[in-house]
Amino acid sequence: MNTRPILDSYAGPHALSASFNADNSCFSVALESGFRIISSSHGETKVTREVGGGIGCAEMLGTTKYIALVGGGKQPKFPQNKVQIFDDAREKVTTSLEFKTPVQRVRITQKYLVIALLNSVGIYNMKIPPIKVAEYETVNNPFGLCAIGEGVLVFPGILPGQLKFFNVGNSQISIIAAHDTPLRTLAVSRKGDMVATASEKGTIIRVWSYPSCTKRAEFRRGVDDAVVFSLAFSPDGSTLAVTSDKSTLHLFDIPTSSQPKPDPAKHKWGSLSLAGPLLPRQFSDTYSFTSTKFEMGDEPLAWGPHSKSATFTASTPGVPGGRPTKGLIGWLDDQTLIVVGAGQDARWEKFVVGVDQVGKRVVYRESWRHYLDL
Repeated sequence: MNTRPILDSYAGPHALSASFNADNSCFSVALESGFRIISSSHGETKVTREVGGGIGCAEMLGTTKYIALVGGGKQPKFPQNKVQIFDDAREKVTTSLEFKTPVQRVRITQKYLVIALLNSVGIYNMKIPPIKVAEYETVNNPFGLCAIGEGVLVFPGILPGQLKFFNVGNSQISIIAAHDTPLRTLAVSRKGDMVATASEKGTIIRVWSYPSCTKRAEFRRGVDDAVVFSLAFSPDGSTLAVTSDKSTLHLFDIPTSSQPKPDPAKHKWGSLSLAGPLLPRQFSDTYSFTSTKFEMGDEPLAWGPHSKSATFTASTPGVPGGRPTKGLIGWLDDQTLIVVGAGQDARWEKFVVGVDQVGKRVVYRESWRHYLDL
């Protein structure tokens, strides 16, 4: 099986960040000179816009109608405390929102615009101009953590490890203690009925049901601490994909309420998983059913990995998390997903879930490319 056919060679510019649209059909890339829209299925450029300065964050509505932009990089086009709504059909900014502090991240849907600042999250109706619905205080949130699904928005609470659920229908707030340490990554299922969380420790992944806000599953990514880059549910909600700074992509089965406990014969530690309190919990925890490596890319030595701390100082203003995006997951369908990275070595990789010669489910890399070369 050829798991890595090389599609092209690297000669691209520096990508500051990357973000998927709502259905993962495209991803937007923020550059030192503007932004691009890339097709997720093949990693090919659909739209290139030069704006005469750096864009740290580009969030796309649908395909290319409206794009929310935040200045960033070495020579920002816009101030980091402003969100510009760019109308791609007219190739101009139609409206903007200004804040007292730098914008950490933007999320945009057909109905809502969500702005994450360091210590608050603002929710707006997606109109021109946007209309403010609510604002909530958060703990320090330098990664701009916030995720939106059908009917629900999630973001950090006012205490480390705390998670808030905002019901977009009735504005009701629910709060849980998701982890003991600060949150590092969030994801919402497409139906809005599940939320996945990881803390800055990065060993345990938890899945929460919504609207009950009860724990549905708990997975062990590994024993050693790690930076969890991305969490993503498959479209049907049956699988959770996880990437980390270990350059590993893990896949976990999401249990249903009627599903029995995993068969010890299929558990990583076999019958030891039944030993309960006699052994450390990592012997009984649920591990991924398959994993593989993805490429973080070759970056300058001074670049370094994403910080493990959820309270570090951003090194690149305007860029979510202060570092180029790595390990961003997007599902194309229930068996196919891509992993995208920004930086000097900006990569697109396609993975497929299949079955090997002995009937075991596996995930393998089908192809990859440097997406900015095209």
